[in-house]
Amino acid sequence: MILAGEASGDSHGAHVAREIRRRWPAVEMVGLGGERMAAAGVRLISTLDELAVMGFAEVLTRLPFFRRLERRLIRLLREEPPDLVLPIDYPGLNLRIATRAARLGIPVLYYIGPQVWAWRAGRAARLARVADRIAVILPFEARLYRRHGARAVFVGHPLLDEETRSDPRQLARSLGLEAEKPVLALFPGSRVQELQRHARPFTATARELQRRLPTLEVIVSRVPFLPQSAYASFPFPTTGDADSLRALATAGLVKSGTGTLEAALAGMPFAVAYVTHPATFFLARRLVRVPHVALVNLVAGRRVVPEFIQGEATAGAMADALEPLLDESSAVRRETTSGMREIRAALGSPGAASRVVDLVEEVLGEAESGGRG
Repeated sequence: MILAGEASGDSHGAHVAREIRRRWPAVEMVGLGGERMAAAGVRLISTLDELAVMGFAEVLTRLPFFRRLERRLIRLLREEPPDLVLPIDYPGLNLRIATRAARLGIPVLYYIGPQVWAWRAGRAARLARVADRIAVILPFEARLYRRHGARAVFVGHPLLDEETRSDPRQLARSLGLEAEKPVLALFPGSRVQELQRHARPFTATARELQRRLPTLEVIVSRVPFLPQSAYASFPFPTTGDADSLRALATAGLVKSGTGTLEAALAGMPFAVAYVTHPATFFLARRLVRVPHVALVNLVAGRRVVPEFIQGEATAGAMADALEPLLDESSAVRRETTSGMREIRAALGSPGAASRVVDLVEEVLGEAESGGRG
């Protein structure tokens, strides 16, 4: 059973599922995810358009759905117990399912452990009790989990396994862009609620930059599982080819999350922004304890890219930060791209999915021998 609740988890889960299929051709896989996991042979119980919710206040409106889904998964664990449960990130639901699986004696390998370094550190001890292994993807996470007795392994970041098939020239031709004009890429998120909250500040920032740089082109990245209508509030062309857009763009404005690591790996200078429900932000400000919000800055241990969260995400401030990044001769741009190269080196080497399935083999071997090892 493989459980992913958002776009990045669907991608990472698909890599793992293909590697599992390669090693065990007759395997049956069931779980939660999206198109990529389905294409990799996972029979889906629920899909991303139902699962992609983030934030305290936002989740409250979907509680009845999540309760029904949780009951369905628990019933499946009891009636058709899998050989192993492999939750991927998405800790709200996945940690509860992992706990129930462990009580039923089903081995658990948790891939991409909850961000206990940011908030709710107690989850580390809980996960240490229920998971046979925890595969972590940031270099500093393993030691944090091991302090609580977890068998945590750094497997490298799965984004290094992604096959980027970018063709920026083809994208430019399809959008009718002129080669000499600078391009600002907007990555507002993969959830409808994120698009709704980011449309106004992202658009206002782009308009302000176009006022300062009249030749500037603006392109919006859209995710394939959301309809084009979800992007109606953005008065700019859109593309579903995120890889080519990152390669084409002079700079970008990126929603906080995995997309910041994707931008850094692509070498696209960018600024980070995030706006959430006021109640969610009120609670997060009191619970989250990290020096930076952007994953790239956390990996680097310093402010490599500028961050604009909630009320800080104003058009003027974000335009001020992005303007030098759109100048290919600026010192700010050179310093930013140098920092992104450091981040790439810190994320390990390709092969995360293979290393995760190595852990699957270890856990299954231990289960056959009658213990956690």
